[in-house]
Amino acid sequence: MAGSVELSRDEACAVIQISNPGKLNAIDALMWQRLAELLAELTADGDLRCLVLRGAGDEAFSSGADIGDFAERRSNSAQAIAFAEPVHRAFATLQAFPVPTLAAITGVCAGGGLELAACCDLRVCTTESRFGIPINKMGATLCHAELRPLLAAVGPNVALELLLEGRMLGADEALIKGLVTRSVAPDAFEAEIAATVRRLVSGAPLAARWHKSFVRRLQRPEPLSQAETREGFACFDTEDYRHGVRAFLDRTRPRFQGR
Repeated sequence: MAGSVELSRDEACAVIQISNPGKLNAIDALMWQRLAELLAELTADGDLRCLVLRGAGDEAFSSGADIGDFAERRSNSAQAIAFAEPVHRAFATLQAFPVPTLAAITGVCAGGGLELAACCDLRVCTTESRFGIPINKMGATLCHAELRPLLAAVGPNVALELLLEGRMLGADEALIKGLVTRSVAPDAFEAEIAATVRRLVSGAPLAARWHKSFVRRLQRPEPLSQAETREGFACFDTEDYRHGVRAFLDRTRPRFQGR
């Protein structure tokens, strides 16, 4: 059975599911292309408030790129560059995604699957999940675009530990080292993902977009411009802010409209 990348929608939350039965949801070339296309489409969706990435079944989020593609599609550097184009496009789009993103991780999360999860804002896993990038066992490297999200998530020391040793980490160690946001028991996983989505979707959507933009901007070393500094106060001119203050004072649940 061929692998697939499927999109579903539950009101303001979109879910992208990676599926490749029998291959721990490995992502082949066509799947990377589809993933990049879906992410680009969703970026322009003004009604979206949350994006969830997950793997089909419980065995894996994704084991990464499908090694079966390598002999035909990555046998030299020229082929590897062409293969990487949609991969890097997917990573860049996800890293710059305007609304909160959540990787819902069960089982194996390795190689390109871990790089993909690292592009997300939040990563929630089960206590049985395992993480690693054993690329040293193939004599291959992560290029700069593939290494960037991992570095952003865990820093250089943990990134090098993963790449130089090539060992798989359990959920407890992954949590300690910042690979995941939190870890829950398998029987509590779906409830935790649903609760996380509810929190993300119910928050003020403009504030979420601004916070993501501000965090990305502050990773760059140049000083903020006057316009950028003023943008930090733009929320106070929104209807959402006025509604949120009223709801807080009235002790009611706010229902933000993104205006």
